[in-house]
Amino acid sequence: MFSKIWYKLVTTVTGGAVLIAFFSIIAKLVGLFRDRLLASGFGADRILDIYYASFRLPDLIFNTLVLGALSAAFIPIFIRLWEIDKKRAWELVNITINKIVGLLIVLAILAIIFAPLVVKIIAPGFTGADQTLTVTLTRIMLLSIIFFGFSNVLSGVLNSVKDFVPYAIAPIFYNIGIIIGIVWLYPWLGVRGLAWGVVLGSILHLLLQLPAVMKKGWHYQFIFRRTAEFGKMIKLMLPRTIGLAANQINQLVITSIASTLSIGSIAVFNLANNLQNFPISIFGLSLAIAAFPVMSRAWATENKSDFRGSFSLTFRKILFFIIPVSVFVLILRAHIVRLVLGTGSFDWEDTYYTAQVLGIFALSLFAQGSIPLLARSFYSRENTAIPVIVGIISVAINLILAFWLSSIWGIIGLALAFSLANIVNMLLLLIILREQAGDLDDKNVILSVIKIGINSILSGGVVYGLLHLLAPVIHTDTFLGLLIQAGLAFGGGLTIYICLALVTNMDEILIIKRFLAQYFGFLFKNKNHHGTE
Repeated sequence: MFSKIWYKLVTTVTGGAVLIAFFSIIAKLVGLFRDRLLASGFGADRILDIYYASFRLPDLIFNTLVLGALSAAFIPIFIRLWEIDKKRAWELVNITINKIVGLLIVLAILAIIFAPLVVKIIAPGFTGADQTLTVTLTRIMLLSIIFFGFSNVLSGVLNSVKDFVPYAIAPIFYNIGIIIGIVWLYPWLGVRGLAWGVVLGSILHLLLQLPAVMKKGWHYQFIFRRTAEFGKMIKLMLPRTIGLAANQINQLVITSIASTLSIGSIAVFNLANNLQNFPISIFGLSLAIAAFPVMSRAWATENKSDFRGSFSLTFRKILFFIIPVSVFVLILRAHIVRLVLGTGSFDWEDTYYTAQVLGIFALSLFAQGSIPLLARSFYSRENTAIPVIVGIISVAINLILAFWLSSIWGIIGLALAFSLANIVNMLLLLIILREQAGDLDDKNVILSVIKIGINSILSGGVVYGLLHLLAPVIHTDTFLGLLIQAGLAFGGGLTIYICLALVTNMDEILIIKRFLAQYFGFLFKNKNHHGTE
């Protein structure tokens, strides 16, 4: 019985999305606990500014060369090879590991040497002592990109063969490594312990996925030759690499600007960004990742109907979840920040600015949640150029707005620039995809967006009303009181949203009902069957 349910979960797009979403929730909860430890221990102060600034150079190298570029190029080619010749597919894996890891080792050494120069660009607002500490943490964190390079190739394999569980669990262990750094290594090694926790997390991320890939039949070989498949992968990676480089430069500029603002601005921006990434990862990224192999296969077999259907269904699911969540986050932003971060050294001023930045981010959650799917829609068609061009345009808009708006509103202006640029990014990708692919089930998409928007606003009004009704009777100066008030308001809004979705006969709620009947109804049918025997 359970084996049949598990089989459905690991072999279907919806099941894969559920698994990824479930473990993403766990990973994000662990991540929020990590942020709570950081906020309570240091507050939005210079140490956290230094800590987050130290990620910028390692992230520039890793995210540009590996994270997005590799997944966009490696997965479609590996899937094609896997269907034809598994031996050649494993050969591609080993060649990719050897060349990617080798390149990352060389780049890490160069980055360690030139870190002092780069840090001066990343954080011009830091003093000499702060810059020195940022250089030290950056050099330690650079070691993590080597392990992540290896690990993310394995992630691409597991994603391709729909083995979503190890892939989804790995980020949990990454956060556990960082928590170990905060709790145990920091008291022992000082601030350097925070950076060593990041390295430990990257090692755990690799070790968690290694047995699963070996079980599929992979074994390591030192193969370094160039093959046609690897050459095609590099060709596909190049435009995506340029786009990701632009995005990482965007992050560098944001950090650079924030370092010149009030102390704690880098920390506030990153903490609010981590909070908003919770729903983006759960609803946007998990559904996009699960749909990517299906869209890739549909395009490979020239089945435009399957491609259109998979995109439309996934896009509507993402909006069904992300739009009401964005409304709820906007209304409950102060409660969220106080509950997750508001303890220890994280004072009211830190809470206020983080909540305001989170509220501005909420305005673009629908766009940020949709971009992973839209980008993968192009990748599945082996077109990495369009997302790159659109990304560069949105980055340029973000940078122009960031310099202008931050000079007026400080960190709030920086967040507003970020949100506006993401909305432009999403709209441009959608318009171009529609132009290239034709009808994307437009009628159903537009109808869903209208229903979702109206239902979200109405349910958001319920959340807002409940907050004010409960305020006189609940002591919100305690964690428990704040949790009860926010929980009841959120629960009331969610209940109304679900009821409205049922009343308006939304396809997305019917899909959820069918999913529950498919997986959990199976349990009850078996239970009733055994009960009659």
